[in-house]
Amino acid sequence: MNIACLDLEGVLIPEIWVNFAAKTGIEKLRLTTRDIPDYNELMTLRLGILKEHNLGLKDIQEVISTLDPMPGAAEFLDWLRERAQVLILSDTFYEFAMPLMKKLGYPALWCHKLSVDDLGMVRDYHIRIADPKKKAVQALHNLNFKVVATGDSYNDTSMLAEAEHGILFCPPQNVIDEFPQFPVAKNYEELKTEFLKALAAS
Repeated sequence: MNIACLDLEGVLIPEIWVNFAAKTGIEKLRLTTRDIPDYNELMTLRLGILKEHNLGLKDIQEVISTLDPMPGAAEFLDWLRERAQVLILSDTFYEFAMPLMKKLGYPALWCHKLSVDDLGMVRDYHIRIADPKKKAVQALHNLNFKVVATGDSYNDTSMLAEAEHGILFCPPQNVIDEFPQFPVAKNYEELKTEFLKALAAS
């Protein structure tokens, strides 16, 4: 049995922090795991900026409420569900992602949680486990599943390497250059082709 493991932001939905940066005008919030491989370093930077500018969870959720899945994402998920079980593995937070999950038909989502105080300020973040995407694939292997995985950023590459087949989706050139072993899909039609190849070989 095959399971398809997909990253969320940059694969199915727009980058939340990039859109929040556009709304606030804070350029450093545009940085993502495409730019900074160390997720803890990235989140420490983000929380510091939120505190400095007195921005809370509500401010971020207001931006999220205006977002939709990437064009073609919901249709791609429907296509993929006919061919494999689908699991979303993300380094986002449930407090961010759930409104967008409704628009994607509520696929299974494993991600992280935030600590928010009584004033709605984000005080901390809680990673489910170190390197959660890779370890999720390892756990699926222990259950005798075969995995095809796709993502777009540095924090996806350990998941792609652990899977039987890893596919980069619309990654930046620096990720392509550093991980040439993974095929690259530049749109959903190309991603379908790569999934069909991988599923046929599994």
